[in-house]
Amino acid sequence: MERTTSPPPREFEWRLPRSPRSVGRARSLLAGQARDWKVPDDVADTAVLLLSELMTNAVRHGRVPAGREVEARCVLGGGVLRVEVADASDALPCPRSAGPDDESGRGLALVELLADGWGARPRPYGIGKAVWFELTLPGAEADGPPPGDGGSPR
Repeated sequence: MERTTSPPPREFEWRLPRSPRSVGRARSLLAGQARDWKVPDDVADTAVLLLSELMTNAVRHGRVPAGREVEARCVLGGGVLRVEVADASDALPCPRSAGPDDESGRGLALVELLADGWGARPRPYGIGKAVWFELTLPGAEADGPPPGDGGSPR
């Protein structure tokens, strides 16, 4: 019997300063990587939108000492694109209900609505937390093991 092995998941990660300008940089980095990986445009667009929400939360709410960075990690495997954002704040995110006149508070609701799965956890072996989401590629055949259970941006 012939055995085929799936390629390992593809990974890409980066660190950016905890600054509002890093949100746009992160969007550009993910959009470029998604193109390189040939992720379908609709999935890539959703991933960029959701990454923007997680990065904005990390920049806005990650009250930590100056010099700490925000780390993002993308993993493509098993027909799933997983994106994680880690920061040095220990406070886990909590979705909230934004009123019609509120100018913020909808980011995690978008993540919950558009992602196939999402969550948050304390970072192992480090300070802070990681927040992640997963998007399934339409019609994708398993091309490797799924990205995992929240493997860390370290």
